[in-house]
Amino acid sequence: MDDRSTAGLDLDYARSRFPGLASEWVYMDNAGGSLPLGSVIDSIAGYMRHWPVQLGATYAPSAEAGRRVDAGRAAIARLMSMGGHTSVDPETVVLGASTSSLFSRVARGLAPGIRPGDEIVVTAVDHEANVSPWHRLQRHGARIRTWPLNLDSLALEARDLEPLLSDRTRLVCCTHASNILGSVTDLEAISRLTKDAGARLCVDGVAYAPHRAMAVADAGVDFYAFSLYKVFGPHCAALFGRREALRELDNQNHRFFSDDYVPGKLEPGAFPYELVAAATAIPDYIEALGRRSGGDAFAAIAAHERALSGRLLDYLGTRPDARIMGSAEADAGRLPTISFVLSGRPSASVPPVTDEAGLGIRFGHFYAPALMTALGLEPDDGVIRISLAHYNSLEEVGRLIDVLDTKVRPAR
Repeated sequence: MDDRSTAGLDLDYARSRFPGLASEWVYMDNAGGSLPLGSVIDSIAGYMRHWPVQLGATYAPSAEAGRRVDAGRAAIARLMSMGGHTSVDPETVVLGASTSSLFSRVARGLAPGIRPGDEIVVTAVDHEANVSPWHRLQRHGARIRTWPLNLDSLALEARDLEPLLSDRTRLVCCTHASNILGSVTDLEAISRLTKDAGARLCVDGVAYAPHRAMAVADAGVDFYAFSLYKVFGPHCAALFGRREALRELDNQNHRFFSDDYVPGKLEPGAFPYELVAAATAIPDYIEALGRRSGGDAFAAIAAHERALSGRLLDYLGTRPDARIMGSAEADAGRLPTISFVLSGRPSASVPPVTDEAGLGIRFGHFYAPALMTALGLEPDDGVIRISLAHYNSLEEVGRLIDVLDTKVRPAR
């Protein structure tokens, strides 16, 4: 099957923008970190070469550096607005090193307002970035309630959240898409239930953002974070917060900043300027890809990724020893993050085989050990995960299938 037949995605153009694809390796560990755009790499190098200065001064290089960093924050807001009707205000975008660090700041900001008996809902599906910070609030009197994985659908279901909510619920924390199951969460239903309970909603968008438009201002969320290094960018992260929700948080910066100083009060020590400035390249690329792929980049990406997922899921479905985690169907509710185990074979035994063929995949619990336990798996061995991105090709998936079929046969 010709890769270019998958719903109009200009795959040749997409692949030309990622220098890492010139490698002999095939990268299928994209949920851990995507390849960076060449324009991102060039921007970082250019910033450090031409604007090696601190911000906030009146001299010209400092002023220009400040403009470039501001443009980077605005570009991140633009990326988070794509697919929605409401634009994200750059002043509601908090920058940091990682999603883990940003959620930890939110938790510390909430801590002074926690009262004994306040309840926080976390899931048995999320990456620990959106679990551990909330568990730490138990020392302030918070009670943690766990929203379980639905073992029938292998997804988070709104109907399983509802019994956990009460007038004591302060915060509901969930993922927009599982980094193991590939399942997309119904944020609309979850937001409605959360608001009816008078609580805030905090969403981890890391596994969702590389594949679909986030449209966070329309999503009914109070906090939403994602990592740019998993969306073709530099190694940093961003968090959207509704202005009123951000203002409720205690200042995490120097003591002379007020609680109204948003977003700066949540950016202690600032952030790597060159990385944020380089973020302008990401929405520029998405928009250019859209123009070359029928007008809607994310629609073209989704269709292409469904073709990639379908080919791999169809193959795994023929293997009697394979247990797929999550839906076995490549549909709209399924992202191209595909995890599985093989009966009679440790997950750790498979990546060394694919390594020899130049195929980069991974095994483990991927910072979701509670999900491994819910699935009846040993967290240390975890799952085999193939995480694809739109720049992967059907030919590459075929290479992977050939290796699995010939080198990783069912155990006897």
